[in-house]
Amino acid sequence: MYLQHFGLGEAPFSLTPNTGFFFGLAPHVEALQVLQTALQTGEGFIKVTGEVGTGKTLICRKLLNEIPSRFHCAYLPNPYLTPDELRWAVALELGLKYSTNIDQQQLTTLIQQQLIALSAHGHSIVLVLDEAQALPDESLEALRLFTNLETESRKLLQVVLFAQPELDERLALKQFRQLRQRITFSYQLRPLTRGETSAYLAHRLQIAGYQGPELFSQNNCMRLAKASRGIPRLINILAHKALLLAFGEGAQCVSHQHIKAAINDTDDAKGSAMLTRGWFAALGAAAIVVVSATVHWFLGAAA
Repeated sequence: MYLQHFGLGEAPFSLTPNTGFFFGLAPHVEALQVLQTALQTGEGFIKVTGEVGTGKTLICRKLLNEIPSRFHCAYLPNPYLTPDELRWAVALELGLKYSTNIDQQQLTTLIQQQLIALSAHGHSIVLVLDEAQALPDESLEALRLFTNLETESRKLLQVVLFAQPELDERLALKQFRQLRQRITFSYQLRPLTRGETSAYLAHRLQIAGYQGPELFSQNNCMRLAKASRGIPRLINILAHKALLLAFGEGAQCVSHQHIKAAINDTDDAKGSAMLTRGWFAALGAAAIVVVSATVHWFLGAAA
């Protein structure tokens, strides 16, 4: 909607985790370094946790895109699965074919044989689970038992968990102490600082093709950082709304009022409040601008 107005080639603040917009901020770089170091050990569970919207899925995709070729990755983006479903999901990711004539014991044996075959060809096998806090209790135990698959010299499978902090709360329970002890590396993503938020906004605009004067002043960057609590997803939502408001008024940069209205229209933003006007009025103004421009163009063409 506002891309042409600001000279952008693509939407800079989309909510889709796009690795093309990855920015080497400290928490994300540190998480990747922990993952890379942990994968070299070849054993145990690796856990990355963070609040909703802090960039776990983006880091997960970055890892999958850049992992060395000697690793064979099995990726489960939605692990809300029963133990039986989990075993089959892993089996399919390892290249096995689904069959209704195989019971769970046979399936586990086939998975072990496939892991041994892949390992014999020089592959290290990694199971990556996003949204791991969604795993049912029984499936967490089934996952732990996967790591019992081994040869005399090495484990056949490493597990990487990306999860919200709720997983840590569950793992603190006595019933999960065996799995907890197998977590060899762990990292907790933190929110962005105010300085990192400013750099993050500028980076995404640059990647999207923006070449004009500063769109977000330092003061407005600080307001966004405070309202979003440094959570990248909220930063994206607020920045997107602020640009829409600026476009609606025909402005060339984002003002304090645009930021304030975007915050007030966003439920999870710090200091937000329900508005009956402001944001929706600005959207109406944007529509008027578009219609007005179209009418002027039409009249000029007719003349």
